[in-house]
Amino acid sequence: MEATSVKAGMQPASEDAHHHQSTPLSKIILVASIAAGVQFGWALQLSLLTPYVQLLGVPHTWASFIWLCGPISGMLIQPTVGYYSDHCNSQWGRRRPFIIAGTILVTLAVILIGFAADIGKSAGDPPDKVPKVRAVVVFVLGFWVLDVANNMMQGPCRALLADMSGHNHKKTRTANSYYSFFMAVGNVLGYAAGSYTDLYKVFPFTKTKACDVYCANLKTCFIFAIILLLVLTTAAMTLVKERPLVLSHQYNADQDEEDEEEVSMPFFGQILSALGNLSRSMWMLIVVTSLNWLAWFGFLLFDTDWMGKEVYGGTVKGKESKLYDRGVHAGSLGLMLNSLVLGLMSLAIEPAARLMGGVKRVWGIGNFILAICLGLTVAVTKMAQSSRHEAAAEGRSLMPPANVKIFALTIFALLGIPQAITYSIPFALASIYSNASGAGQGLSLGVLNMAIVLPQILVSAVSGLLDDLFGGGNLPVFVAGAIAAAASGVFALTILPSPPAQPSRL
Repeated sequence: MEATSVKAGMQPASEDAHHHQSTPLSKIILVASIAAGVQFGWALQLSLLTPYVQLLGVPHTWASFIWLCGPISGMLIQPTVGYYSDHCNSQWGRRRPFIIAGTILVTLAVILIGFAADIGKSAGDPPDKVPKVRAVVVFVLGFWVLDVANNMMQGPCRALLADMSGHNHKKTRTANSYYSFFMAVGNVLGYAAGSYTDLYKVFPFTKTKACDVYCANLKTCFIFAIILLLVLTTAAMTLVKERPLVLSHQYNADQDEEDEEEVSMPFFGQILSALGNLSRSMWMLIVVTSLNWLAWFGFLLFDTDWMGKEVYGGTVKGKESKLYDRGVHAGSLGLMLNSLVLGLMSLAIEPAARLMGGVKRVWGIGNFILAICLGLTVAVTKMAQSSRHEAAAEGRSLMPPANVKIFALTIFALLGIPQAITYSIPFALASIYSNASGAGQGLSLGVLNMAIVLPQILVSAVSGLLDDLFGGGNLPVFVAGAIAAAASGVFALTILPSPPAQPSRL
C-alpha cells in the first residue's frame, strides 16, 4: 500500500471528472454493509465493556477516562487517514487499502481485549485480587488499537460511499442511510449476543480460571464479531472495484511556488488550513454536530450501567451484584430494541425529509426527541427508587416492577429515532458541502469527525467529576445531555443552511 501526497504539477483529477458517474445502488449497499461488522464490535464495547472494566477493578469514576482513548484516536486518526486516502495513488484505489488495514487491526485488538484477563493471569495477576493491573494494561492497549482501527475503517468507508454516489445528493443521503441501517444490524447482533448469558458454550474454551462466565461470553461475542467483519469486508473489497487516483501532469508556472508551499506544509498545517477555508455551511454543521454528540455520548457510555445501578438498584460488587448483572443484560435488550427502531428509521429518513420539508427539520425534531428521552431517565430512576423503598419495607424482592422496566425499555427504543438521524444526516450534509466546495471527501469527513470526538473527550473528562460532585450515579451527565440536545435542535432549525435543491432521482 502506498499513500503519497500529490506533488506540485501533479494534481489529482477533479472529483467531477473522477467520480461524476455514480455507482449502482447494489454496490453502494455492499460497501455500506461493512458497517454491520464494525458496529457489531462497537455495540459490544458500549453494552459490555464498562461493566467488564469495573470487574477488572477499575472504579466507575475512572472508567470514563479509559473511554477517552476512543475520542482521542478519532480526533487524530480520521483526519489523518482521510487526508492520505484523498491523495493515495495505490493500484487498489484510494479508500480500499485503509479499509483492509483497519480490518486487520480490529482482529488484533479484539484478541487483546477478549483475552486480557487470561494474559494478565499469565503475566502474574493474582486470581482473587482487584484491580488486575496487568489485565487492565492489556485491555487498555487493545481498546486503543480497536478504536484506532474502527476510525481507520469508518472514515474511508463513508468517503468511498460519497465517491460512489457522484454528485447526486439524493444518492449521497441514501448511501448514508444504508450505512446507518447496517450499523443498526450490527447493533442488533451485538446487543442480542451480549444479552445471551450462555453464549460461551458455543466456544467452551473461552471459560478459564482467569475468565468467568461473563468474561467468556464477552470473548465469544468478539469471536463472532471478527468472523462477521472479515466476511463482509472481503465480499465488499472483492466485488466492488475502486478506480486508482488519476494524476494530471499539467504544469502551471504561475502556480509553482504556491503548490510547493502547499505540499511542504505539515499535515496539521493542512488541517488548520482546511478549517480556515471551511464554508459557513460547514461551520454551522460542526456546531450542531458538536452539541448533538455532547448529548449522545454520556448515554452511550453509561446506558447499561444506568440500568444496572439506578433502575435495578444493583452494585458491581457485593450482595447486590446479581441485580446489577440483570440490569446490564436488560440494558442490552433495550439497546437491541433501540437498534431495531434505528434500522427502521434509517430507511425512513429520506421519505421523512420529503414529508417534513428537508433534512434540517428532520434533524432538529430528532434532537428534541433525544432531549425528551434523556430527561425521562430522571423519572424512571425516581420510580425505581420509590419501588425499591416500598419493596424493602414490605420484605419483597428488590427487582423493579414491570411498569418501570417497560418505561426504561421504551426510552431505549425511542432513542433509535434520533440515533438514525445522527448516524446519517450529518455525514450526508458533509459530503454535499464538500462537493460544493471541491474539498476532498476524506478530509472533510475527518474534520466532521473532530466535531464528534471533541465533545466525547469533554464528556469523558467531566462525567467522573459530575459523578463525585452529585454523589454518584449517571443522572447528572444525562441531564446535561438533554440540555445539549435541546440546543442542538434549536440550532439545526435556525442556523443550519439547507442543502441546494437537486433533481430527486437515483
